[in-house]
Amino acid sequence: MNRLTASQITASLAVLLLATGGALMIGAGPIDIILPVLAGLAVLIIAAGGQSRASGLPATVAETADIVAHPDFRGLLEGISDPLMLIERGRIVAANRAAQRLLGAHIEGEDARIAIRHPAAAERLASQAPMAEPVMIELVGLGTRDQRWQMRIAPVGEDGHVRRLVHLADHSGAHAAEKMRVDFVANASHELRTPLAGILGFIETLADPDLGRDTETRQRFLKIMDGEARRMQRLIDDLISLSRIEAEKYRVPDSAVDLSGLVAEVVGVFRTSHGTRGREVEMEIAPDLPAVQGDRAQLSQLLHNLVGNSVKYGRAGTPIRVTLNEGPSGMTRLCVTDEGEGIGPDHLPRLTERFYRVDSGRSRAVGGTGLGLAIVKHIVERHRGRLDIASVLGKGTTITILLPRMAVEEKTVVGKA
Repeated sequence: MNRLTASQITASLAVLLLATGGALMIGAGPIDIILPVLAGLAVLIIAAGGQSRASGLPATVAETADIVAHPDFRGLLEGISDPLMLIERGRIVAANRAAQRLLGAHIEGEDARIAIRHPAAAERLASQAPMAEPVMIELVGLGTRDQRWQMRIAPVGEDGHVRRLVHLADHSGAHAAEKMRVDFVANASHELRTPLAGILGFIETLADPDLGRDTETRQRFLKIMDGEARRMQRLIDDLISLSRIEAEKYRVPDSAVDLSGLVAEVVGVFRTSHGTRGREVEMEIAPDLPAVQGDRAQLSQLLHNLVGNSVKYGRAGTPIRVTLNEGPSGMTRLCVTDEGEGIGPDHLPRLTERFYRVDSGRSRAVGGTGLGLAIVKHIVERHRGRLDIASVLGKGTTITILLPRMAVEEKTVVGKA
């Protein structure tokens, strides 16, 4: 029903009054005039009331603008940092910049199954069936091979539009952390279980009335038990040290450390405490090197781990060289080189993983815990430095570390007037 405007209502009242006056002039009776007048007024009142009610109502559904055409729609998409897409009947009608960086700048207007090439997502993206609630799907390999995403598909608007809002959340970091935790617990349990089982077995043997009287057997078993107990102690110490370093990884150390003096101190310890092999440790330190920005205790631990590895795994009778000089980009370069058996290229990327060993039997025989280079890596990361491992089979290994120098504060000299 069409509604009358205010001007139309005013004009209708004027015409009604003129008609009433004309009817009176030609001698019409009161009854003949009143009934038509009342009917006209009733129609005008109804029209006026409908107009006032219509003016107070919001726009109808038919008159509502499409959400995609709304001027704030693109800004709403870009307000989400995760990849976000609006899909209608299986085709991407809008995507924010994060989605375009992940899947390609051309994805708008493309079939969603082609943009997101994943079997687990294809059926849901192509489906036009009504959705009662959002659906979660785990995707692996989208973007890069190891990335893990959680895709949330939610219905938008009326069922007739068949629109879906697709949100991708990157869960790669959480998955990696959980995997690291599981691996860490499994490896640590294994590393502790082996020496503990040996100690318990020897205790049972020594508790035997007959075997326990044999002095030679008792001394041999006690020596092995002592070695296993010390190995467990080293492992626990390394685990505690690693956890402390990781707890401080986001707090950059701010002390000035004389790395030249620290290198000389650590090399001196090895020369005096590791016999003939320790005396094969050589050092070359460039003069007048500035202090580095760091944590002295952690840098000392780093040096002990690096030189200790070279002492353990380098060939006897060959030198271990520790050099300290100026590095690129205003950093200080530390190198530790040995002439050992070297490490194969397939092992190099994994050397800094917890409990990773190139030769497990040899590592345990020399007292290694499998955590030394993992500790070194985390110390370097906390110091915002760089770590590089280069090795040639049959020739040896060189570990290079770059550490930032301590910033020199400029002092302003205030002159007297």
